[in-house]
Amino acid sequence: MATRSPVTVGRGAETALLERFLTHCRESEGVPDPSAATDTTGPNPSTGPDPDARAVLVLGEAGIGKSRLAGECARRAGALGLAVLRGRGSASTAAAPFRPLAEALSSHLRRTGPPQDAELLPYRAALSPVVPEWRTGEERGRPEQVTELAEGLLRLLAAIGREAGCLLVLEDVHDADPGTLAVLEYLIDNLAGLPVLLMATLRPEPGAAFELSQAAERRRVATVLPLGPLDGAELGELAAACLGVPVDAVPAGVVARLAEVGGGNPYLVEELLADMVGGGALRPEGQGWRVVGDLAATVPAGVVRAYAGRAARLAPATRELVVLAALLGPRFTVDTLHLVTGRTERRLFAELRELVEADLVVSDLTVPDGYAFRHALVGEALAAGLPAAERASVARRAAAALCRNGPRGSSTAKGARPPAPGSTERQHLAARLLEVAGDPAGAALLHAGAGRRALEAGAAGVAVELLERAHRLAAGPDRAGVAESLVRAAAEAGRLDRALELLGALPTAGAAAPSVECRADLHARLAWAALMAGRSAEGAEQLAAAEELLGDRPEPAQRAALAVARGHLALQPGRAELLPGTERRALLAAEFAQQVGLPELACKAWQLLAMLARERGFDEADGCLARMLAVAESSGLPHWRFEALVRLGANAFMRRGEARILEEALAAARELGSPGREHRAESLLAMYAVLTGDPERAEEIVARCLDATGRMRDLASHQYLLLTAATLAGHRGRAKEMEERLLAFERAGGGRSFLVPMMLGLCRAVCALLREDRPLAEAELAAAAEWERGHPNVFYLTGRYGLRPLLDVLAGRAGRERYAEVAAMPAAELAWNRQFLVAADAVLLGREGRPAEAELAVAELVRGQDLFPTGGRLALRLVAEAALADGWGDPVGWLRGAEEYFHALGAAAPAGACRALLRRSGATVVQRRSGRERIPEAVRARGVTLREYEVFALLVDRPGNREIAERLVISPRTVEKHLASLLRKTGLPDRAALHRLSAELAAEREA
Repeated sequence: MATRSPVTVGRGAETALLERFLTHCRESEGVPDPSAATDTTGPNPSTGPDPDARAVLVLGEAGIGKSRLAGECARRAGALGLAVLRGRGSASTAAAPFRPLAEALSSHLRRTGPPQDAELLPYRAALSPVVPEWRTGEERGRPEQVTELAEGLLRLLAAIGREAGCLLVLEDVHDADPGTLAVLEYLIDNLAGLPVLLMATLRPEPGAAFELSQAAERRRVATVLPLGPLDGAELGELAAACLGVPVDAVPAGVVARLAEVGGGNPYLVEELLADMVGGGALRPEGQGWRVVGDLAATVPAGVVRAYAGRAARLAPATRELVVLAALLGPRFTVDTLHLVTGRTERRLFAELRELVEADLVVSDLTVPDGYAFRHALVGEALAAGLPAAERASVARRAAAALCRNGPRGSSTAKGARPPAPGSTERQHLAARLLEVAGDPAGAALLHAGAGRRALEAGAAGVAVELLERAHRLAAGPDRAGVAESLVRAAAEAGRLDRALELLGALPTAGAAAPSVECRADLHARLAWAALMAGRSAEGAEQLAAAEELLGDRPEPAQRAALAVARGHLALQPGRAELLPGTERRALLAAEFAQQVGLPELACKAWQLLAMLARERGFDEADGCLARMLAVAESSGLPHWRFEALVRLGANAFMRRGEARILEEALAAARELGSPGREHRAESLLAMYAVLTGDPERAEEIVARCLDATGRMRDLASHQYLLLTAATLAGHRGRAKEMEERLLAFERAGGGRSFLVPMMLGLCRAVCALLREDRPLAEAELAAAAEWERGHPNVFYLTGRYGLRPLLDVLAGRAGRERYAEVAAMPAAELAWNRQFLVAADAVLLGREGRPAEAELAVAELVRGQDLFPTGGRLALRLVAEAALADGWGDPVGWLRGAEEYFHALGAAAPAGACRALLRRSGATVVQRRSGRERIPEAVRARGVTLREYEVFALLVDRPGNREIAERLVISPRTVEKHLASLLRKTGLPDRAALHRLSAELAAEREA
């Protein structure tokens, strides 16, 4: 007889629904209506999940059949050709971050190896905790980035399922670590449209996992399937499957007894059947079964008594081992058993084989030396079946062994030596054992130690979970000490509200109260965390509290840290002007930090100094950033190296129109495996591409990064990319498209960000000029200036230092004095601004009767017009209008070049304005015929028409006028007229020169 049914019984509706989910996943067609699953369970069709949702959460008590359903789903997925990945949560591994995810990936990747898709390269470092093949050995100490790992996993699953779909099964997520739950929530929210189906099982008991399932159901991003008990008929089918006979061959008394005491729980039913057969009350007879004893007498009153009886039939040593294993949790390893018992591996494997034969444990294929109880209830029953004193004794000895606290039987946690590095999980397990042993103080000590070690390793989420457990168990002064560590961990994990709550609850007097210095340090840490999160009001409060506590007694390091934080606070949105001496204190802090070996503080200080120095000039600001870069590189701080590079790169982009350092920052972000930093660098490169006339690259970056930044809640980069997309449309004169993209920018909070003046002055104002609406452009620039008066900021491409002064000069609102005032400002040296200031200078020089100097200024503008093509041509179009009116320079040539560019850009309004000005000057105006784009720029800019170019192109072979006429089917006289026009427009002396130029351009085309 099989003690486990070979088929899944009583889950027809659920199985059918999962079959449809799998089919639709394989075909990438969305998800079927889950209301068809059953009449009594599943979401109501009116409030069910979004049609694109791709997550199924199966809820049910232990033993109800969640794993059976998951196994059936995995089997059917495999039959359909989907890749299947399976992992499981476990209370004994809750301190191991992302353990279920690592198991799931290993179950697939150990056969196939990791995908080599190029799009996964930036996420390899983030995925290294769950994909060992991508570990470089440099991850230790790296701050935990759950959103980066989750986004990487999303892309990895999509790559795995690209061919035929992918099924990810995560079982027992109620026992999963906080990081795994955070990733699970991210996946549930973002799987729509991907060839991936997520199935998770959990118990409907209070906890983070259950809350996650309820929230997902409310957001309609997942289908929640609660599993209920089997009814009488289904119990008969289950018994028949276990006994290997038809349903009508199962003795009636057996089914009645199963219904009476089994509660419809498949696991209990199977165990009761096994006990009936094992105890001899139910025996095989011929092709069926016969009841030969009292079924009630041989069946335990509950699962505890059932497993206590089965364990009693084991050899004493094996029984001791299985009881110990039960205390360790539903899953355990040979290594842990060896450490706790001191038995040899050979003996352990022999005893484990006996447990497997007794159907108590099974091999855990996700771990090389792992085992698991056949069901979690088995271990729970065995542990509960022990007398309380024996259970406490066994747990105490196991904890002592795990802590390496001397011989077994010694005291619990007193004098325990700190575990070796990397033993956080073992320390956590020992703490759980001490809880069982009735030693909350010892358990709290170990939980706290494990939490502090996790925090040191950068696993802030795990640290919070462990320290929270310690906080619940600890008492007296120990509890306050745990709370101090928990404040730090919560701040690192981004749980600022919890950190503030804990800090507020710390005692202020008595033996348990932290010292003044300690409390001040906690306030200072929370101040920095609040500032980095953009919560300047709370940052200010925490800084004030730290300063009040320290008074005039802060240590030099504390004083330096507070000075730097105070400086950063002054630069936050809506803050008042800097306090006198801020820059001096920041410089002292930087020098002090370097002297005493505090490189991170030094980097923070140099960063602040760079931001302050930009008001005086970019050379000085770049000097501060260079110091920051040197500190980061010499101290091995790759994250701060990126921060220095991205700021240096942004300055180089604005100052000289070059992207080399930004590309270096992007490479540094990829080396770090940090998608967030990569998006930040790429958002700057996207705006660079817009301004330098590379719309294809700008569109590619925006398309690739926009959704990812939204999913990862990277608000700053997301808003900047949305603004970049709008600016790209605006710089093509596409007002409707620009406004649509700005609406998305507004919805993402951009209208309340410091990007507002860029939106007005760099995006809308330029678009207005490209639609020849100069009053609107002036209004947008005025609005940007008004906004900046109330919100000082560090964005310098808003029109204030270039485009607006040019329009003011053209309109007669500004003269030489105002021009000189703006030109003296540091922002005037930025390349985008300088092109408009050069144009303004040329206009003023022309009006002042200095045409030669004005032409020299325009010559500088022409030389640089290809750096920022749209901005440069706008400046030329505007200065040419003024030159035409004032009678100086070569406005016709400038207008022809600008008209050619705007025509190719598809900006009809400025191209038409250029043609109108050309007509006003008396110059010939090019007729725009199809094929004009074939004319090389060298002659097209001279106003050569398409028919004239056709004549010109034939000159490479030096034909006569009659031959040209025959080839073009025109008269020789017309050829002669075209040649005369070509000589006039090109300025060449004779036909021979035309021949040479035609040959040169033909050679360039062939090259």
